[in-house]
Amino acid sequence: MEFTQGVGFEEFGLSEATLRAVRNKHYTISTPVQAGCIPPMMEGRDVIAKAPTGTGKTMAFGIPIIERIDPESEAVQAVILAPTRELAMQITDEMRDIAVCHEGVRLVCLYGGQPIGKQINALKRKPQIVVATPGRLSDHMKRRTVVVKDVKTVVLDEADRMLDMGFIHDVTRILDKIPHRENLGMFSATISREVMDISWVYQRDPEEITVQATKENKPDILQYAITVDSDKKVDAIAKIIRAEGYDRVICFCNTKGSTERLCKFLQMRGLDAACIHGDIPQRKREAVMQQFREGKLHVFVATDVASRGIDVDDVDAVFNYELPEENEYYIHRIGRTGRAKRHGVAYSLLSDFPSRMRLSDIQRNTRSQIIPATVDDEGHVTETEK
Repeated sequence: MEFTQGVGFEEFGLSEATLRAVRNKHYTISTPVQAGCIPPMMEGRDVIAKAPTGTGKTMAFGIPIIERIDPESEAVQAVILAPTRELAMQITDEMRDIAVCHEGVRLVCLYGGQPIGKQINALKRKPQIVVATPGRLSDHMKRRTVVVKDVKTVVLDEADRMLDMGFIHDVTRILDKIPHRENLGMFSATISREVMDISWVYQRDPEEITVQATKENKPDILQYAITVDSDKKVDAIAKIIRAEGYDRVICFCNTKGSTERLCKFLQMRGLDAACIHGDIPQRKREAVMQQFREGKLHVFVATDVASRGIDVDDVDAVFNYELPEENEYYIHRIGRTGRAKRHGVAYSLLSDFPSRMRLSDIQRNTRSQIIPATVDDEGHVTETEK
């Protein structure tokens, strides 16, 4: 089923507690993915939804989960799996917003990199909803600190990304251990062969929801390809940030080494920059991301590990210091700007022929409109002839 518009939340037959929480967030009309997923999930049916990033998927599965939870029970009743700790934390925050008016509904977030003892203590509060990365949930299940025999609903968020990252065995092991599951929701930006394989094995006659990228839900992002010598890339970024007066910027690199170097070079040019990558301790990563969310950090430098886990609606611009190796990553990177119907800008810096060919491939495969441009000494960007 294809959806292009949503309906009022009152039409879903939701409890007053959920409607109050929705009104607290100043929402009145659902997004297309919410309109497509909430009714079948409320009925306990399987759902497979293909929808672009930033279309309200968390509320599409979060509302039915919260509505169906028995707050009197201390058993785990719902499991939500996410590919990265950043996304798991983001989902947990949004689920807490939905559950705020429901007394007795408890959530826990489980992910690698955080002391397992701290998570075991949180589990002693008997949460009914577990949001987790697949590896860490498997660990807890082996230790019997999470028991999933009474779980009724499972959601795989960003299923394509999760399976691409090699979590397929963890995911199938978890699903196999949930014998009384009533429904499985799968949410994905793309429906890959691996996603279809999981659907064929674990879903029963799923409701298929497709939300096309329309003008309404497609981010408003101006995309530039800037040709610049490799040793001038850092100067170009610093000059553009200053010329445009950007307050909140994300710069993406492909490796931990280039992330560290770019961050240091931007700091040397007087910019307030910090970076995260896989080798930085989890506590520090969370602190940096929190600073960025709160507007206390102007330039955030990251590898792709963070590109889907940053829940900030007012990122002014994204810079691709290096082009991503996967076409999908380009969409996820630039999708950090232009959110919540704001205007966004993305700059890709090109310094050689291979990078120009790589961007051509990205442009063709993602159907992006990328404008060739140059930057002058003042940081002003000028479009050039193709």
